[in-house]
Amino acid sequence: MKRAAAFLIAFLVHALTLAFIVLGARTIVVNAEFVFGWLIGGLLIGIGWLLRPRLARVPADAEMLGREDAAELYATAGRVASRMGVRPPDLVAVRDLATGTSYRRVGLRRTPVLLVGLPVWLALSPRQRVTLLATAYAGEATGDDLVVGGALSTLGEWRQALLGSAPLTAREEARDKFTGTLGALHTPDTSYEVAGWIGRVIGRVLGAPVLLVEYALTRLARSGDGRARERRLALAAKAVTPEEVAELEELIAAGGYLAPMQAAALRGETVPAIRRDALARADRPGPARSPLLGEVESGRIDEELLAHYTRAVRGFGLIA
Repeated sequence: MKRAAAFLIAFLVHALTLAFIVLGARTIVVNAEFVFGWLIGGLLIGIGWLLRPRLARVPADAEMLGREDAAELYATAGRVASRMGVRPPDLVAVRDLATGTSYRRVGLRRTPVLLVGLPVWLALSPRQRVTLLATAYAGEATGDDLVVGGALSTLGEWRQALLGSAPLTAREEARDKFTGTLGALHTPDTSYEVAGWIGRVIGRVLGAPVLLVEYALTRLARSGDGRARERRLALAAKAVTPEEVAELEELIAAGGYLAPMQAAALRGETVPAIRRDALARADRPGPARSPLLGEVESGRIDEELLAHYTRAVRGFGLIA
């Protein structure tokens, strides 16, 4: 019931966005001979365009890897995806300071991209790396997630437009400097300030319903977190065990893997030395090693990523 309610609210939000575009186009067509009609229609279309759901993009700090330069990493990502019945990534990218690894579809063509966070990847054993890939694939957004997430993004744009406005800082500073030169003279509020005050009042009046809808949709979306986690665990179980998933989640949540690597980087140790120490810490009793990635293949991946590791460790101290 809550899932249906969330989907209905999201659909209405998207319908409102589409209505701006349709109404704007109709206004232009019906009043094509009037300049005012073009202005009003263009404004409505512009509002609809600004409030459109945003397509997923590759983060700006991600660096794409060519298949010829990271053949083993692409092969491993493909094996895990095939085991889980997921479309293998067309592109693999690495992020120097991001601790998360995710799988998403980007752009109009919905290109599957695997984004690997190097700090965590460097610290994991081969078995844990398979678990990391499995959980990334299992966390791919479903159709309902995209619809609801897009609606929340649109509501966020509404909230920012209606409630996030404030007087321009540069203009206020210029006014204060000008007023200071007048000494005891007092300058009345300008028409710009009065109009800005009126606009903020209107924004708060119209923004209240937006806040309520956003709050309700957020609560409804979060109510399905338990079912979503069960779905992710069931999908990940095609490649790894629930115990392996729990172990990895505990490791990442605790963050204990990071401090030793940061200390080693500050001491000037090489990436191979940092990797050996990380493997020694990760080598503890647990489930059997995964057949999807052996130590030899994992070592080849490290060789492929050596230049990226070397660059990344220089910034490990910036990770909180």
